[in-house]
Amino acid sequence: MEMEAAPVNPADLAALKERMKIIADADPKQYHNEFSLKRYLRAFKTVDAAFQAILKTNKWREEYGVDRLADQPAIAANANKARVLRHRDCTGRPVIYIPAKNHSSERDIDELTKFIVYCLDEACKKCFEEVTDNLCIVFDLAGFSTSCMDYQLIKNLIWLLSKHFPERLGACLVLNAPMVFSTIWPVIKAWLDENTAGKVVFVSGEEDLCKYLIPDILPTDM
Repeated sequence: MEMEAAPVNPADLAALKERMKIIADADPKQYHNEFSLKRYLRAFKTVDAAFQAILKTNKWREEYGVDRLADQPAIAANANKARVLRHRDCTGRPVIYIPAKNHSSERDIDELTKFIVYCLDEACKKCFEEVTDNLCIVFDLAGFSTSCMDYQLIKNLIWLLSKHFPERLGACLVLNAPMVFSTIWPVIKAWLDENTAGKVVFVSGEEDLCKYLIPDILPTDM
């Protein structure tokens, strides 16, 4: 379900806009729209911290080559690990679907992380920000076993969402969780802040899933 975004102090937003305008006037690539500025303020609390975080993200995007990832071999090589769906969830959020059974810790973590960054960025581009500016990530644990558990990838995803895609996670749905996952979840939950942990929902069946999205939109070919 859609959680209301916390309001942003108008004076803080005005101050951050002013600071960013100076930077963006000198280098238009540094520009962030008002929705983005609000997300950084909600995540980083103060004008100064939000400003520093935006500059870090801009530098990271340039150095990591986020806008050029589509052409990299990592994208095609990891295509079965996640997919940005064509359809949206019930509140209009873009959906990233991750089938856990296609994962294992036997992988090139740098290449896989590039692919995850690509998916996050593509999903963000699909946001109608006036309606909703966050994403729905679906972890499908059908066919999951402990050999599918990639702790480092989860750590990287949490880091990316907190540092470079702040306030982009609207809901994280966990489907078909087997009993064995109950021993893994406390480890992952300990890495999450309270706000993020509150967005993780264990879905217990199709009727439950229908509160969030139409089950027919989930891929059957992965």
